[in-house]
Amino acid sequence: MDSFLSYTFIGLFTGAAYAIAASGLVLTYSTTRVFNIAHGAVGMVFAFVYWDFSQRQHMPAWLALALVLLVVAPAFGVFVQRVLTRGLGSQPIGVSLVVTVGILVGLIGVATQIWPPASRTVPQFFAGHLITLGNVVITWHQVLTVVLSGVVAGCLYLLLNRTRIGTAMRASVDNPDLLQLYGGRPQLVAALAWAIGTSLAALAGILLTPVIGLQYYDLTLLVISAYAAAMLGKLTSLPMTYVGAMGLGILQSYAVGYLPSAGNVAGLRAVVPTLFLFGIIVLLPQAPLRIGQVKGLVSAPVPTLGRASIWGGALVLFAMLLAVGLSTSNLLLLGTAATYAIVMLSLVLLTGYGGQVSLAQFTFAGVGAVAYAKIDQPNLFGLLVATLVAAAVGALVAIPVLRLTGLYLALATLAFAQLMDKLVFQASYAFQFNNPLHAERLSVLGLKIDGTGSYTVMMTIFFVLLALGVIAVRRGRLGRILIAMRDSQAACGTLGLDLRWLRVGLFAASAGIAGLAGALFAGLRGTIVANDFQFFASLLVLLVAVIWGVTSVTGAAIGGVFLMYLPVAQSDHANIAGLLFALLGFGAVALGRDPNGLANKIFGFNSWVVDRLYPALAERYPGMALRSRTDEWDGAVDGVDDESLAASGTEVERDVVVAG
Repeated sequence: MDSFLSYTFIGLFTGAAYAIAASGLVLTYSTTRVFNIAHGAVGMVFAFVYWDFSQRQHMPAWLALALVLLVVAPAFGVFVQRVLTRGLGSQPIGVSLVVTVGILVGLIGVATQIWPPASRTVPQFFAGHLITLGNVVITWHQVLTVVLSGVVAGCLYLLLNRTRIGTAMRASVDNPDLLQLYGGRPQLVAALAWAIGTSLAALAGILLTPVIGLQYYDLTLLVISAYAAAMLGKLTSLPMTYVGAMGLGILQSYAVGYLPSAGNVAGLRAVVPTLFLFGIIVLLPQAPLRIGQVKGLVSAPVPTLGRASIWGGALVLFAMLLAVGLSTSNLLLLGTAATYAIVMLSLVLLTGYGGQVSLAQFTFAGVGAVAYAKIDQPNLFGLLVATLVAAAVGALVAIPVLRLTGLYLALATLAFAQLMDKLVFQASYAFQFNNPLHAERLSVLGLKIDGTGSYTVMMTIFFVLLALGVIAVRRGRLGRILIAMRDSQAACGTLGLDLRWLRVGLFAASAGIAGLAGALFAGLRGTIVANDFQFFASLLVLLVAVIWGVTSVTGAAIGGVFLMYLPVAQSDHANIAGLLFALLGFGAVALGRDPNGLANKIFGFNSWVVDRLYPALAERYPGMALRSRTDEWDGAVDGVDDESLAASGTEVERDVVVAG
């Protein structure tokens, strides 16, 4: 009985911390329609700030707490709302997810740069003061956390339902323009919501730190539990969020106390919040489609298959030259770049064309790698089976949330990645208790590809073939449907298009491409371990794909090389490793609203020359006539929607004629 009471009190404490974090998440979402994936990273950073104030600068604990919660955290929240997420609620959900994931990665980079890895401790509040109930000992820190969670929930409920500013917050999310017509200030309301939400994230991080330790990733990912609680409240109900958080905390505590600590089920103890999140997402009622203006995206130019084939052949020839001149270690890096590039190709299809966001793409690569190694068929048949297994797993993830919108699908992939990372990849039937899995290199039509150079060339050929397939999809009827789905699912619904099973097929195809990349990677490395496919790698793949252009195969190719080189650069320049990480995250924030990325800037150079340089030359040299033509453009040209023209089989051309 004493152990039961002890686990119950621990669960109440944990649930109270979750409730505080989830309340801030609900407040920001219910006010601005921005689901802040970086909520946990915010709590982590300000836990470090509190440690810095209280332990390194030796401020009194109460003063350090007041400075963090009342000054620094609210100011940062206002900065995030005004600079990083302003207007994000009206953007497609994929854009807001990418931007907030970028903030998450950027904050981790900032934390590692300012506070390098070291052993740090944060004492509990009222350390040494205990409450004894029989054989059960409760700390004042735990009691304070539970009390604060109730106070926070009550104050937020009164704020939203009994005050004018709360009414303005609820009105702001429905129609900020109408609120402004009635004299409201929606931007001020949003800034206030983000200030309060950031302070609550900081408070949750500070309360949890003395118990779980001051760690970058533990604090950041622990807020997934807050996601689960917030989802129970449908991201709007604070009472249900509080109930869900307390129930989740108790359930997790009981799992730690009563589930076995060894065997394949041991991982269940770590993934109870994730299972809770996935279960809630599956049981949610159908989400209504967002009705409003159809906002298209001017995408990167789509080359003809002929031109793409020429560039693909040039890329293969370049890989062959590198295979001759590079060392084995550098060739392994080149093969890793090809792996990342193929995974990013899957995101071009899923996110760039279909508008769906996956936070588990590298996990699907892990599924393909494990399948390839387990079936022990190092040939095209084994590669096909691994691809189909990954595709089937992707479909199984998408089907339970078939009726829901993009946010819930993205969170379902987040939960799936966590489950695979903590539960499946750690089990004996996957990586044999973390011993390396061995995989042989591929043989094609009986020809064994043993050399590292030839294998990287083969991986490049696979990338080129998949890229041509993705381009062919984009230029066909299916590609036009995907673009329409990305721009407005509601508009597609009014035309009678049932996109649910199309989304499942799209998700399965994307997961299959990622699984194929994982299988090729397993053959390249020869041995793979669970750490090769950690959940966090999926976030980096998504961010790099967006930075370089998630709507083009060129962006995938350049992004693969960039992501391969990032850890190399961090290793060579360890003193700025965190800064490089931060630049990656905040670079995604800067480019998140334009998923065409930097690759589109390269595409636009020729257009800039045509539009700017040629007229200047014609003016300087009368009589000069210059004419240029681009291939098909994936967007509006001279006010004409090329999607409509493409539907009728008409090519879109841009002609610039400068006559003397």
